Amino acid sequence: MTLPAGARVNVVGAGLAGALLALLLARRGLEVVLYERRPDPRQVRPERGRSINLALAARGMRALERAGMLESVRPLLIPMRGRMVHERGGRVALQPYGQREHEVIWSVGRADLNRVLIEAATRHGGVSVRFNQQCVGADVRQQRLTLCDGGSGPEYHMPLAPTIATDGAGSAVRASLAAAGLLRVREEWLDHDYKELTVPPAAAGSLERHALHIWPRGGFMLIALPNTDGSFTATLFLAREGPRSFAALTTPAAVQEFFAREFADALPLLPDLAAQFAAHPQGQLGTVYTAPWHVRGELLLLGDAAHAIVPFHGQGMNAAFEDCAELDELCATAQDFAQLFARFEQARRMNTAAIAQMALENYLEMRDAVLDAGFVRRKALAMALERRFPDRFIPRYSMVMFHPEIPYAEAQRRGALQEELLYELDRPGGADAAADSPRAAELIHERLAALQAPTPVARGGGH
Repeated sequence: MTLPAGARVNVVGAGLAGALLALLLARRGLEVVLYERRPDPRQVRPERGRSINLALAARGMRALERAGMLESVRPLLIPMRGRMVHERGGRVALQPYGQREHEVIWSVGRADLNRVLIEAATRHGGVSVRFNQQCVGADVRQQRLTLCDGGSGPEYHMPLAPTIATDGAGSAVRASLAAAGLLRVREEWLDHDYKELTVPPAAAGSLERHALHIWPRGGFMLIALPNTDGSFTATLFLAREGPRSFAALTTPAAVQEFFAREFADALPLLPDLAAQFAAHPQGQLGTVYTAPWHVRGELLLLGDAAHAIVPFHGQGMNAAFEDCAELDELCATAQDFAQLFARFEQARRMNTAAIAQMALENYLEMRDAVLDAGFVRRKALAMALERRFPDRFIPRYSMVMFHPEIPYAEAQRRGALQEELLYELDRPGGADAAADSPRAAELIHERLAALQAPTPVARGGGH
């Protein structure tokens, strides 16, 4: 690399992105100091109820493979072949994510994944991890980071440049830069919140283990993802206010009645529903828009600190891991940190904006469209078109989840063209709805350019 060998880099936040980034940079020959406000996760029990279970897909797997971590992570993964949709009347149907053996996504626990990444980072001689060190902010004018020991100890300062902030959606570094007028931040909160619940192994026997379960109810939904211990992590997404909202669920009786009415087949899965509902926090959901992401070669925001998104496409972690891989790739040719940070933002901004929008759209799909006959029909047509024209037509969901060689922005662009094409073929009473119709071939070749051959990526082992 052309960056100075042995140069020190501060990374603020040892979550998933920070730990992976520290490992990648250390493998480049940089000296990384990783600051984390929480205790060492290898020595404390993870806090329950505060994080939505994660879905690892091809983009994240490719970044882990780049860091030499995929095999270490693999024992934590559970394949999910599709969405198991639970209708009100009790009917259950699997909607596959893809149609090839490797086209699955992988459920993984945040705490376990973070622990494995931190263990790898601490084993590398180029990484020093400092736990219980809370970053209060960054002062570019005085070229220093302000931290405090244990979150309540006296403040102290460390030299700033260069620093990469991976301290999450509530980034203290981002807030300090915004307060200094060095960047602009817009946070768009949904009017829906979430609450995490646990289905214990003893109650989970009726749930298909290799699927993401979803109870779509129009304006809200419940989902459940499998864990390696046989349990499932369930998450309720519901309006904050209104007649059917978290605000209306103020008593154990109200909670029990709501689940009995809306999720009758899920109620037996949660024998201690009232206790969990009262004990677990209610989380917010939103999208963070920041501009710019960097200050010269002194400071860079990465992952959720720069572009947090809602979780409905399962791409928050994958996008952050892809950030890490992109920055690592750019290290090979950057002349200095100013050039590195500028090139990174230029490469990633359009793509992270695209996945932010697609994640918002996917919420509407998950909570409502999956029950619509037209949606199901067009999804089947899309898969048939992919089988017939694999070099031109790939469903947008598949482009995002299984094709890291296709940038998010390109998946969004091609997805819009394909959506128009599907609706045109799916006209009521038309004879064009078959993928093998002459009209389908005409539209495909007229509107969709041939795709480049895919870049080989790590496959999941086939389930």
